[in-house]
Amino acid sequence: MRPTGKLLPEHGRAHNRSLVLQHLFHNGPSSRADLARSTGLTRVTISDLVSVLISEGLVAELGIRPEGKVGKPATLVGMRTEDFHVLAVDLADDARLRGAVMTLTGAVVARRSASLDGRTGAAAVAVLEELCADLLTAASTRPVIGIGIGSPGVIDPQGTVISAPNRGWYDLPLAQRLTATLGVPVYVANDANTHALGEFTYGGAVGDGLMVVTVGQGVGAGIVLDGMLVRGPNSAAGEIGHVTVVDDRDLRAGDPEPLLCACGRHGCLETLLSLPALRRATAAGTENSDAVLASVGRKLGVALAPVVSALNLSEVLLSGPPELLDGPLREAALATVRERTMPLIGQDLVIRTGSLDEDGALSGAAALVLNGQLGVT
Repeated sequence: MRPTGKLLPEHGRAHNRSLVLQHLFHNGPSSRADLARSTGLTRVTISDLVSVLISEGLVAELGIRPEGKVGKPATLVGMRTEDFHVLAVDLADDARLRGAVMTLTGAVVARRSASLDGRTGAAAVAVLEELCADLLTAASTRPVIGIGIGSPGVIDPQGTVISAPNRGWYDLPLAQRLTATLGVPVYVANDANTHALGEFTYGGAVGDGLMVVTVGQGVGAGIVLDGMLVRGPNSAAGEIGHVTVVDDRDLRAGDPEPLLCACGRHGCLETLLSLPALRRATAAGTENSDAVLASVGRKLGVALAPVVSALNLSEVLLSGPPELLDGPLREAALATVRERTMPLIGQDLVIRTGSLDEDGALSGAAALVLNGQLGVT
C-alpha cells in the first residue's frame, strides 16, 4: 500500500515469469494465446518467457491442440511437473524427523525418517543434515529444485531459526548452513506457516481468510490473507499457543492451578491443547473424554474469537489427530467463536480438520520451495 522503492526491470521479469508458471501449474497445458489472455501480458512477452522456460527445462511444448477452428492450430505448452523433484522435511515431531521426495504436484515418491533420540542443538542439526542427504540420494533420478523444511519456532524470512526452545536452536542460520552443505537451495519456515501454504496450494483451502492451527508437541498457527502468508514484524504471527486462556484470577474454589508453559508463563493454550496435554487429559478419565475435549475446545474458541473477528477469517483448519480434534473439541470451538463474534463474521465461519492428513506439513514444505524457486503457490 505504501511502496518504498521503484520496481526494477528484473522484478518485473520475475513477476511475469511467476504469472506464467502459476497459470500452467494450476490450469494445465495452454497455448501461448491462452497465457496472454489469462495474464494480461503481450503475446511477444509471453513468447519470450515461454522460450526461456523451455530452455530452463521447466516447460515443454506438448504438440498441437486438436480443435476445429479456422486458422493455424495452437501449440500447447505445459510444466514438466513430473521431471523434477522437491525434498520436504517436517520437524514438528519431538522424537522423529520425517522427510519425503515429492513431485512438483505434491505426489510422494519416497519417504525417509530419522530418530532424534533426545538430541538437540548441533546434534539435532547433524541428524537433519543426514536425513536431507539421504533424501537427495533417493531423488537421484530427477533434478532437485530445492529443499523445504517446516520447523517449530520463530523463523525469519531468510530461514534463520530465531528461537526454537524444544530443539535448542537460537539464532541458527539453518537455511544458509544447509544450502552450503547440501549444494541445493534450502528454505526453512515455521511448521504452522508451511502447513497453511500446503493447504492453500494442494488442499483446496481458500486463501482470502485462512488459519491453520497445528496441534502437535506444541500449538501454532499459520495465516493466509488475500493469498499472502502473514509473518508479522518479528516473524511470530500465529503464535496463539502462548495466548493465556486460563487466568488464576478467574479460578473458582477447587479449580486446579494454571499449568506452567514452556515459555515460562502459566495458563497458555498450549498447556491444554498440545497433543501430550490432550492425551494426558483424556487418558485420566476415558468416560469423560468428550467433556474434557469440549472444555479444551471452548478455550481454543476464546483464543480464536478475536483473531477471527479482527481478520474476518472464513476458514480455520485444525491439523492433528482427528480422533482428538474432530468432534467435541472442534464443535465447542466453533460454538464459542460464534458466541463471541458478531453474526456477520461468525455465522459463515468454517472450522474443520485439514484435508492433507499427516502429509500436510510435507506438502507445505514442498510449497515453500515452489514459492521460493518458481514463484508458484
